[in-house]
Amino acid sequence: MSGHFVTFEGIEGSGKSTVARGVCEALKRSSIPCLFTREPGGTAASEKIRDLLLDPESSIAPRTELLLYVASRAQLVQEVIGPALSEGRFVICDRFMDASVAYQGWARGLGEELVSRLNDYAVGECRPELTFLLDLPVEEGFRRGPRRREEQGLRGRDRLELEDRDFHERVREGYLRLAEREQERIVVIDARAPFDEVLALIIGNIEERFNVKIK
Repeated sequence: MSGHFVTFEGIEGSGKSTVARGVCEALKRSSIPCLFTREPGGTAASEKIRDLLLDPESSIAPRTELLLYVASRAQLVQEVIGPALSEGRFVICDRFMDASVAYQGWARGLGEELVSRLNDYAVGECRPELTFLLDLPVEEGFRRGPRRREEQGLRGRDRLELEDRDFHERVREGYLRLAEREQERIVVIDARAPFDEVLALIIGNIEERFNVKIK
């Protein structure tokens, strides 16, 4: 018995985390076993790697950054995602392997081919069947996400959020390049739409792809 693996990607402030959690909650309401996890993170070791990667005080070279993300991903697959899929559960993951292609492969300039090879080693056969890319302009993403959190006093910007606008424009470009290459797997969603519309559209896609009924 095997479950289904669905991932959510997008630039900072795209709302992917909120939408991903909403999808998992809807699956659970429909009595469909579901696990929510995130990247980097999701295990004790991976959360420690996350803290290092996102710490604004961390000084990390691009190649080191990539290897840390890949290490966190390998642990998450081994400890959480693989077992959950074997149990027949839906796994909903906030970011996964595509993030490294966009952030480190394209925006950092390390090369998409190199990142793909490392991803292959880290995840093996554990690949998402369906990925939603929540796309919106960089300025809108920062207005909704990092900038709003700062204004509300929730938290400051993390290490990646502190990168300049050109970096985040390249991240978005990297994601859209990947979506163009993998149209069968990656569904691009206009994240400027209201949350309820975005959630309903994504749930409809999941129902159609996996032949399930979600309340």
